[in-house]
Amino acid sequence: MSFIKNLPNRLTISRIIMIFIFVVFANISADKINFINIPGEVSDTCHMIAFIIAILAGLTDFLDGKIARKYKCESDFGRLMDPVADKIFIAAVFVMLADYRIIPAWIVVVVLSREFLVTSLRLIAISDGVVISADKSGKFKTAFQMFTLLIGGAGWVRLFGFDIFNPTLWKLWYGLLLAVTIFTIYSGVSYFVKNYKLIQNKF
Repeated sequence: MSFIKNLPNRLTISRIIMIFIFVVFANISADKINFINIPGEVSDTCHMIAFIIAILAGLTDFLDGKIARKYKCESDFGRLMDPVADKIFIAAVFVMLADYRIIPAWIVVVVLSREFLVTSLRLIAISDGVVISADKSGKFKTAFQMFTLLIGGAGWVRLFGFDIFNPTLWKLWYGLLLAVTIFTIYSGVSYFVKNYKLIQNKF
């Protein structure tokens, strides 16, 4: 039972570890490492491995929450670190896709600004002994972002010949990015509205 009780936290920690492994494989490319001659096949394989790792990391986010709720083993550590792990994961993938010109830089700035602001709000709450867990809009936002990143990742590795730079697909992709950006902003604003009194007490 103790194993099940601690499993959600272990999955959260494993997600953070996988993020760093993802970053390593995502950056193995002839364009990134100029002093080593990296064959295109090796680069493509490494990018596919990075894509698979990203999917696994996303699955751990789904599993840790489901296990915690099913076995009633939610903890303050999980309430705090699960959203933090999500933010690190999302930031890493957004930045990587922006580096490969798949996501416009301004969208990455908006999304990451929201994540840092909400994290700052959580830190303020902790100083008052309050743990702000993810609400419904935050959970949907994370799921929406991960779905968007999955599509972007599939275009990055050209899964099944999927070419995200095709003019028609690019317009659809850009529309999806705008939608996830708007909802990300909405979700961030909702956190501050719900915790307005907490912020007000600091000024």
